[in-house]
Amino acid sequence: MDPRLVTVAEQLLLIERELRVQGWWEMQPPSAEALASQEPFCVDTLAFEQWLQWIFLPRMKQLLEAGAALPSVSGIQPMAEQVYGVGQAEKARGLIRLLGEFDRLIVGAT
Repeated sequence: MDPRLVTVAEQLLLIERELRVQGWWEMQPPSAEALASQEPFCVDTLAFEQWLQWIFLPRMKQLLEAGAALPSVSGIQPMAEQVYGVGQAEKARGLIRLLGEFDRLIVGAT
């Protein structure tokens, strides 16, 4: 068993919590068409926080529950930094930090 599984699961919960705290958690899912985007991070159909909630978190939870191998790379923090840029950088600081910790966990760095 991958020793990172528990830590990754905890990190996912922290990411979800931060989305909720910032008011970025939605009760209604986007349309099936929006969720079916083929673009990275669904940039053409979803806001980044929607992608986190409706694509990233569920997929990662499925991997954990199935005992499947974790990805070997992750670059979510740079995407968040780009998305939130200067305009929302202060509000998104906690989320960006949590995503960076997730990235480091995935590549096995401590």
